[in-house]
Amino acid sequence: MKNLLLLCLICFLSVSFEAIAQIPKDFKMVNARVDQHGELVITASAGSSKTDFDFLTGKWTMDNRRLKCRLNNCTEWIEYKSSDENLGPILNGLGNLDFYRTSYNQVDNTPYEGVTLRLFNPQTKLWSLYWVDSNLGIMDPPVVGSFDGNVGTFYCKDIFEGKPILVMFKWDKTDANNPVWSQAFSQDNGKTWEMNLTNVSHRIK
Repeated sequence: MKNLLLLCLICFLSVSFEAIAQIPKDFKMVNARVDQHGELVITASAGSSKTDFDFLTGKWTMDNRRLKCRLNNCTEWIEYKSSDENLGPILNGLGNLDFYRTSYNQVDNTPYEGVTLRLFNPQTKLWSLYWVDSNLGIMDPPVVGSFDGNVGTFYCKDIFEGKPILVMFKWDKTDANNPVWSQAFSQDNGKTWEMNLTNVSHRIK
């Protein structure tokens, strides 16, 4: 019995360490650049496909880490749990929809919910990812991009505390049962990035 418990613990830790290892140590723009006019130019990878997010179909538990303060040289992280339910492909495969829930809310003590709508453009081969949460009820500007192999990068221009920034989402589905998502901000058109939010999802069997 003890040997069985030890084996289960080793298996759990190996999965956890593998997933944690997927969290990016640094961020670089891939298939995207800021041109001489300050416009964000994003090109789809050669293998970009409308099936790229099919792996998310199902129910998940998630381990989240959120930087307490953003773009302020902060090193303090807040950790919390959440859940997610992904409906899988919609719109004949051109869309993907999921619902995010957690008891942690950075604004107040109410439960926090969010919805992500992902849409694939068959002409440009680019995905646009839209997020809206229960605090604001306003859809954020979409991050746009594609997967290159198991790693997807998605970008947009946004405003943070009155200043223009670039936002990057990074998905790593190397371990499809424990995929990793991360968010980073840049104040210098993508030269340097600060990761401020990341989570590791665990598929509910």
